[in-house]
Amino acid sequence: MKLSSNSWREGQRIPARYAAGQTDGQGGVTFSDNVNPHLTWSDVPQGARSFALICHDPDVPSRGDDVNQPDREVPAELPRVDFFHWAMVDLPASLREIGEGEFSREFTPRGKSGPATLRGARHGLNDYTGWFAGNDDLGGQYFGYDGPFPPFNDAREHRYIFTLYALDIEHCPVEGSFTGAQVREAIAGHVLGEASFTGTYTLNRRLA
Repeated sequence: MKLSSNSWREGQRIPARYAAGQTDGQGGVTFSDNVNPHLTWSDVPQGARSFALICHDPDVPSRGDDVNQPDREVPAELPRVDFFHWAMVDLPASLREIGEGEFSREFTPRGKSGPATLRGARHGLNDYTGWFAGNDDLGGQYFGYDGPFPPFNDAREHRYIFTLYALDIEHCPVEGSFTGAQVREAIAGHVLGEASFTGTYTLNRRLA
């Protein structure tokens, strides 16, 4: 399989319009356009009955002590964990493209609705659900796509990996408010092929 996009080139820095956060031009950060990127794929394995899509950031700090502290950086060598930005299942086997902005055109405080979404697919919760938990203004269930918003003081530039899976099942065996990690577990043994597309993003002015 091959996965590509006309929103940016493979491995290049992600334009701010596809991110949830951006610099505000005054030394701080603010919310951005949060538009989902265009994705297109080819060379689908024979027998594929549906697709699942996951976007994750593998570079999230495993400890939050230094996150977004203006007087210091998050060390680049700090161990990192996955943060899921998008989990979508039951995309039809006939589909070969997702349009730019088709599933997200803005950042929605308290999260977009779900799990039902366009094209008969279902959205899972992304990890902003946990990140904003307990926040009076932003807390809620964040379904669907919400793009990059890495710590503004992280010494490591973050990678955002979009992975499309061709599955031998029409309905992914996850229900309700499922997560990206649960999708990975559920599709094990059902993947006929997969392809990835990557971009990078940082809000650290020293790196930018």
